[in-house]
Amino acid sequence: MNLTRLIRCTLLLGLSAAGALFAAESKPASRVTVVFSHPEKFTDLRDNASDSDNERGRARYLPPIEEYLEQQGESRLAPGQKLTITFTDIDLAGDFEPWRGPQFNDVRIIKEIYIPRLTFSFKLTDANGQVIKEGERKLQDMSFQMRIDGIRDDPLRYEKGMLGDWLRDEFRPAVAKN
Repeated sequence: MNLTRLIRCTLLLGLSAAGALFAAESKPASRVTVVFSHPEKFTDLRDNASDSDNERGRARYLPPIEEYLEQQGESRLAPGQKLTITFTDIDLAGDFEPWRGPQFNDVRIIKEIYIPRLTFSFKLTDANGQVIKEGERKLQDMSFQMRIDGIRDDPLRYEKGMLGDWLRDEFRPAVAKN
């Protein structure tokens, strides 16, 4: 095998591998769109006590919320339907208590007084873009610590629990009439 042929084979293998990697990483467009409107102004997305502008918290908490809603919402939609959810405020369960000392700056304290709150609007459309259902919701869970669903180590288990309840209640499958 001459050098030119070896270089061509190497390039082709490299391009094939890159194409396969790109194809594996690209996912089909979700029918659920999640928008975070001015997240820097949200009540609470702080990653620690010094994250006063929610910058690190946005990077940590918003992608999992978006991914959760995309996954859970897809299963609730009829073919052709699209759902857009626009968050205007998020207040996570728990809070930081800086008076406990610097060793607690990265510890979110979960107490019944620090309830999770989510404020958002939503719009459900059909395949033709006609609005089927829309509204605004302000979710809060005063008994969030009593939840037994969710993954214990998930820092968003309370918020995901509220969103899962909302999706189940808001988008119940249509009952077939006989």
